[in-house]
Amino acid sequence: MAHLKKILFGLIGASMLAPAANAAEEVNVYSYRQEFLVKPLFDAFTKETGIKVNVVFSDKGLIERVQAEGDNSPADLIFTVDIGKLNDAVDAGVTQPVTSPTLEENIPANFRHPDGLWYGMTTRARIIYASKDRVKPGEITSYEDLADPKWKGRLCTRSGKHVYNVALIASMIAHHGKDEAEAWLSKVKDNLARKPQGNDRAQVKAIKEGECDIAVGNHYYYGKMLHDEKQKPWADSVYLVFPNQENRGTHVNISGVSMTKSAPNKANALKLMEFLSGAGQTLYAEQNFEYPVNPTVEWLPEVKSWGEFKSDTLSLAEVAELRKEAIMMVDRVGYND
Repeated sequence: MAHLKKILFGLIGASMLAPAANAAEEVNVYSYRQEFLVKPLFDAFTKETGIKVNVVFSDKGLIERVQAEGDNSPADLIFTVDIGKLNDAVDAGVTQPVTSPTLEENIPANFRHPDGLWYGMTTRARIIYASKDRVKPGEITSYEDLADPKWKGRLCTRSGKHVYNVALIASMIAHHGKDEAEAWLSKVKDNLARKPQGNDRAQVKAIKEGECDIAVGNHYYYGKMLHDEKQKPWADSVYLVFPNQENRGTHVNISGVSMTKSAPNKANALKLMEFLSGAGQTLYAEQNFEYPVNPTVEWLPEVKSWGEFKSDTLSLAEVAELRKEAIMMVDRVGYND
């Protein structure tokens, strides 16, 4: 059945993206981002430019698919979340450099590949969720504080090998060096209230249920929970801490896009990238309570109400280079055991 599903997916995707005689202007996207998040963006782009956006969505395997299709791949762009996936596409050799004054003007250097192999489109902060009832404001202010023994048995996180945590650990390596970062991670493990499990929202639920007092998660889940009747009590039980405001700033990750090496509609793909870095920024960010990567674009009022903050300016290209070391570090300290 799984094999048949894979074949059907391939046939459907190929039929969707196959060029037709006298076809209208188009651009083909392979997206790891869920369809409901990207469709409004693409609809707005089509309305403005007349260029049709064809999308194939999957939560895994798209980079491998582009590899397998080779020079015949119909994909122009790969949309994804997290610096890890963007780096995986580069390592797989399926991307090409893009040079664009518009992209370079709209996207800060730390949120794009130095050679133009990927560009960030939204940012997401890796924050600390703290219990309103059991953690006083100001009691925890940094990622380094997560290692303080006073939090022993009070911290919840998802797997240390999840891409969001891997990027955070990589940033700690970049800032503190391998040895100090590993000592920190080992102490963080000692403070866990339970074996790492679940997604970011599950950690906030655990705070609500009294299983832990603090948790690490992406900021936008707060918005998702507030707008979910079942999960709103979880969100109401916590407040948000944007770490390291007194020094380097809060670690941020990105959702982003790469142009494929084989892009058959290169000019249209570039137009879509430029649209999303400019006119489409507000719409792109609001679909998931994220922050615009373009610093000139206003944050959504609801997101802004959660607090403005200083973000870490560490290049995500450097974070990407340290991901393998971060994953090995998770194993060495037995974080998930």
